[in-house]
Amino acid sequence: MKIRKAVIPAAGFGTRFLPATKAQPKEMLSVLDKPLIQYSVEEAVNSGIENICVIISRGKSSIEDHFDKSPELESFLKEKKKTEFLDQVQSISNMAEFCYIRQPQALGLGHAILMAEEFVGNEPFVVLLPDDIFDCQVPAIKQLINVYEEYGSSVIILKRINQEETKKYGVIKPEKVKPRLFELKDMIEKPGPEKAFSDLGIIGRYVFNPDIFDAIRQTEPDHRGEIQITDAIKILLKKESVYGYLFEGIRYDAGDKAGFIRATIELALKRSEFKKIVQDHTKNR
Repeated sequence: MKIRKAVIPAAGFGTRFLPATKAQPKEMLSVLDKPLIQYSVEEAVNSGIENICVIISRGKSSIEDHFDKSPELESFLKEKKKTEFLDQVQSISNMAEFCYIRQPQALGLGHAILMAEEFVGNEPFVVLLPDDIFDCQVPAIKQLINVYEEYGSSVIILKRINQEETKKYGVIKPEKVKPRLFELKDMIEKPGPEKAFSDLGIIGRYVFNPDIFDAIRQTEPDHRGEIQITDAIKILLKKESVYGYLFEGIRYDAGDKAGFIRATIELALKRSEFKKIVQDHTKNR
């Protein structure tokens, strides 16, 4: 079955970016000339996704506005003959069909995904966390979709991590299937180096069969009262094989300030209009 639907959880408070996120969503912070969430939307669309559900919370209406049509702005740009900007604005609202579901309480990523069950229906779907920006020849989520189309099972994206990063990421116990592809035998959330199964960490891209929703319902909240998707995947493992794919490309963790700065600089160096500015500035420091 063709994967047509994506879920983008965007209901968090963005506390690591306070005070910038006091009155605007973290997902709308600009990396160069695009808000953070647009990178995930473009990745999904470039991977064949047609319908996108964004999980939001109170105060996130600017996300809806960004992907909606803007007749007044379009009329202004047309009148001023700013055709390049007009094309950009129109393309944003035409990228996909969007829907929005409000998560009333911050009860974890698993709970946010569960809220999209009616939207997903009985279809496989993808989940993209907008904190992550991927720079890949083949879009990161498309790499997972390709694995799903071959094996028909849920797939998560992996990266190599160092010992310190085992405190930050979920870590899998892998069984190698072929280069870059592993079957998950177990997983643990932020174990630290002493308890980590491997150096393969879980990052923000997933392909799920709809069975994940039953697994989430069976998942007990953690000590913070949140439903972790890693715990739900462990339950799913009892019913079906789940795979992990070590993606090809570069990933930027724009979910904290250091990663956000790194993403901005690295992506600017890949753009002709920004490259010399960055190089000249850093050279003269």
